[in-house]
Amino acid sequence: MDNAEQKSPQRRRTSARATVTIRDVARHAGVSVATVSRALRGSDLVHPATRERVDAAIEELRFTPSQLGRSLAERRHAANGIVFPDLSGPYYADVVLGYEEVAATLGRSVLILSTHNRESADEMVLELAGRVDGLAVFGRTVHDDVVAEIVQRGVPVVLMARTEIEGADSVRTENVAAAASVVEHLLADGHRRMSFVGDPSDSTDVAERWAGFRGALAQSGAEVPERTIPAGFKEDDGARVAADLVADGLPDVVVCANDELALGLSVALAEQGVQVPGDVAVTGWDDVMAARYAGLTTVRQPMREMGGRAARMLDARISGDRSEPRHDVLTTQLVVRHSCGPHPKEAHR
Repeated sequence: MDNAEQKSPQRRRTSARATVTIRDVARHAGVSVATVSRALRGSDLVHPATRERVDAAIEELRFTPSQLGRSLAERRHAANGIVFPDLSGPYYADVVLGYEEVAATLGRSVLILSTHNRESADEMVLELAGRVDGLAVFGRTVHDDVVAEIVQRGVPVVLMARTEIEGADSVRTENVAAAASVVEHLLADGHRRMSFVGDPSDSTDVAERWAGFRGALAQSGAEVPERTIPAGFKEDDGARVAADLVADGLPDVVVCANDELALGLSVALAEQGVQVPGDVAVTGWDDVMAARYAGLTTVRQPMREMGGRAARMLDARISGDRSEPRHDVLTTQLVVRHSCGPHPKEAHR
């Protein structure tokens, strides 16, 4: 065997050691990357038994302090991943702007993934999780078990507009009480027959709004619809619903799951000679800019604040400043404009 052949195994071992990262240490020790970082900094937040596992993994993998320095330096300027079901429309745009504004001040870049309900969404998100130091996931873009797997890998995760999952942070807005306040206001104006447009199976937010809507009607003794009128979140969905409502007979009021849906519905109703609010009242949710100009009664929620809050929460987990998950619920506010008007019969007196 010549000298080159004798040295090649040693070169391979050296090369393998050079590729060891803080993530490899975390995986080997069965802890999060943040825990390894805290252990290496001597943080008191790390349990002695956990510290021993981390030390053993470092020794076994030959993870050197110089490699740690490079990894930590990369982490201070690394990317966050943010996952949305879609990026069209003002709602998602405001959340992204809020997230990016805060991430930029923290020195982090942002990789944005829009899944568009693709069948490969789970694989796409798992692949992204392997390229970032933390991941923000909006709504029901992927299944709970995918989020759980990412958390298990040691990647910090924050959920937006989604129910809590063990090990992940979350930030969402209040829906149930706000939906009840919408119904209470409509009842006070004399409306009784109400329809809800939206798909609770498609969104945690919509499911909570539907629950608040039904609960308030039941408590008042008013008629409670057995089911929603299913629809997506786009203006075109509102136009389709408008045709069905006119064909089936108009209720007193239509409560929509978001503003785009409500605006599309209102325009399509007007094109068919139906007056809003003279013949039917319409409400939305979000308070996007167009809703203000259209005079749409809606529920204002802090979209930019939600994005910014998510970026800060994720940064705290990545940096090791906080180890326990945190769950924030932001307040919302009913904004009354002329689209809900008085009861239809009163309008014609």
